[in-house]
Amino acid sequence: MNYQEIIDQQRHFFNTNATKDISFRIKELKRLKDILKKNEALLYDSIYKDFKKSEFETYVTELSIIYHEIDLALVKVKKWAKKKRASTGLANLPGKSYIIPEPYGTILVIGAWNYPYQLSLCPAIAAIAAGCTVVLKPSEVPSHTAETMAKLINQNFDPSFFKVVEGGVKETTEILNVEFDKIFFTGSVPVGKIIYQAAAKHLTPVTLELGGKSPAIITKDVNIDMTAKRLIWAKFLNAGQTCIAPDYVLVESSIKDKLLSAMKEQIEKSDYNVDNDNYTQIINEKNFDRLNDMIDPNKVYTGGNGNKEERVIPPTVMKDVEFSDKVMQDEIFGPILPVITFNTIEEAIEKVKNLSKPLSCYVFTKNSTVKKKVLNEISFGGGAINDAMMHFTEQTLPFGGVGNSGIGNYHGKYGFETFSHYKSVLQKSFWIEPNFKYSPYSTKKLNFLKRFIGL
Repeated sequence: MNYQEIIDQQRHFFNTNATKDISFRIKELKRLKDILKKNEALLYDSIYKDFKKSEFETYVTELSIIYHEIDLALVKVKKWAKKKRASTGLANLPGKSYIIPEPYGTILVIGAWNYPYQLSLCPAIAAIAAGCTVVLKPSEVPSHTAETMAKLINQNFDPSFFKVVEGGVKETTEILNVEFDKIFFTGSVPVGKIIYQAAAKHLTPVTLELGGKSPAIITKDVNIDMTAKRLIWAKFLNAGQTCIAPDYVLVESSIKDKLLSAMKEQIEKSDYNVDNDNYTQIINEKNFDRLNDMIDPNKVYTGGNGNKEERVIPPTVMKDVEFSDKVMQDEIFGPILPVITFNTIEEAIEKVKNLSKPLSCYVFTKNSTVKKKVLNEISFGGGAINDAMMHFTEQTLPFGGVGNSGIGNYHGKYGFETFSHYKSVLQKSFWIEPNFKYSPYSTKKLNFLKRFIGL
């Protein structure tokens, strides 16, 4: 495939200014939603073939989020794209200042495999709302969903505006040699570094949605049953294959046993099973082996014993874990939850800060001092108090990482801003022009300007 030809076509189309028309953006967003709605059965079937994800979970964690992003953009895009007034200083009066949001141009979106529809299409929706053209490269790992997205989009959209390209590492490497106006990538830290290096050759701005070891800090004053319920749901949704899932638990030592017992009871109540349509497979054998190798049988509290043939690892909780253990060396990205104890909140915070900045952080506590201390002292992308992962569902909150967990953010208006350049403009009239900035310069002018600037 000639990727340069694709981007040349998109750049030519963008330069016609067609995408700057708000009515065009609205029409294309409505087209996308209509296509997805009409083909939901195909979308469900494809993702089930990839890792046995149920219709319920696919709608809740993928399609509903996509529909909400489209609906919000349809309502708000006129406001987001509107020219905004800014204040004007005395030095430029009479005059006025304003900011014009303009689309970056031609966009490359590289999606992730764990939520293949949502993490590919939501950035594309934001780019379309901002007035950009889009080349979407979905992950090749869930091959059926990638094929379905390519089919639905390429058969229904002009490729000079919205095009899906399929392929693996080779194809991604080739497309990164082409100059885009913005690149949006969701995936692992190592691949994110490769994307960043490729973008630097063209000085292309990037948004990187990566990951990391997101902690859940739990103090002794919590409602243990509710904490366990929320924590277990967040951790084992999609079999733990979620970038913002709690990666490990830091629990105050005095309630460790109670929390472990409550988590085990919640796992049993949930009856996680692929056949029950409330659990998913590990995406492939490579990841199954990687995860299985992290499990220390001597530290398993519940779970373990994965089935490689079915690519299923049951919800696994590990106790008495140390930061030196293998399970704590990298992001888990699977259904394994290590539990580590602490005695003081200062100790817990120090342990978290010794690792790279996480994408998310969760603190379960009734203590307002502890809450403030965690929020003030730990740097993380986003998070929640007394819950986990649900901050992702709030369209009013920007979603993104910091440090190794990512660069930039999106969701709602923040996605529009991610794909927009905010052009600043000062407008002056001709009817008067103070002479102070023009030569000849003098001490009198200088003294006046000093007094003027000091006001």
